[in-house]
Amino acid sequence: MTVEIERRFLLADDSWRKAASEPLVLQQGYLSVEKERTIRVRIIGSQAWLTLKGYISDMTRSEFEYEIPLAHAQAMMADMCPFKMEKYRYRVEFEGFVYEIDEYFGDNAPLIVAEIELPSEDTEFPKPSWLGKEITSDGKFTNAYLSKHPYSSWTE
Repeated sequence: MTVEIERRFLLADDSWRKAASEPLVLQQGYLSVEKERTIRVRIIGSQAWLTLKGYISDMTRSEFEYEIPLAHAQAMMADMCPFKMEKYRYRVEFEGFVYEIDEYFGDNAPLIVAEIELPSEDTEFPKPSWLGKEITSDGKFTNAYLSKHPYSSWTE
């Protein structure tokens, strides 16, 4: 088990793209979507993982992640995951920290979210000018929620 501590932000502009890595395409399917726990299948290229996450706080989750055969992940995605999503993931290094930028497509386009994983909840970190409003405590912006309630269906 690991503990994942992350902060999430909307973006103020597209200037992050100048420093971004080539994107990876992530496909995610959810077997369970609840605040207290989520069970996710993720496919990136020819690799796949099954991940179980437990809620500790808005910023912190317990995480159990296991690499699984691609064929198993594809079967789970097709037969067992009622909620799915796809996104591009970019990495941007900034002052010794790594931001992961998720650019959603399909029903969650044009949403773009930045996240940073931290060693503790009180870790200070640099905030680049392209970082916008913090959304860490807003559950609507979690991947699990977005898989069930796509951004394009929001009315606000």
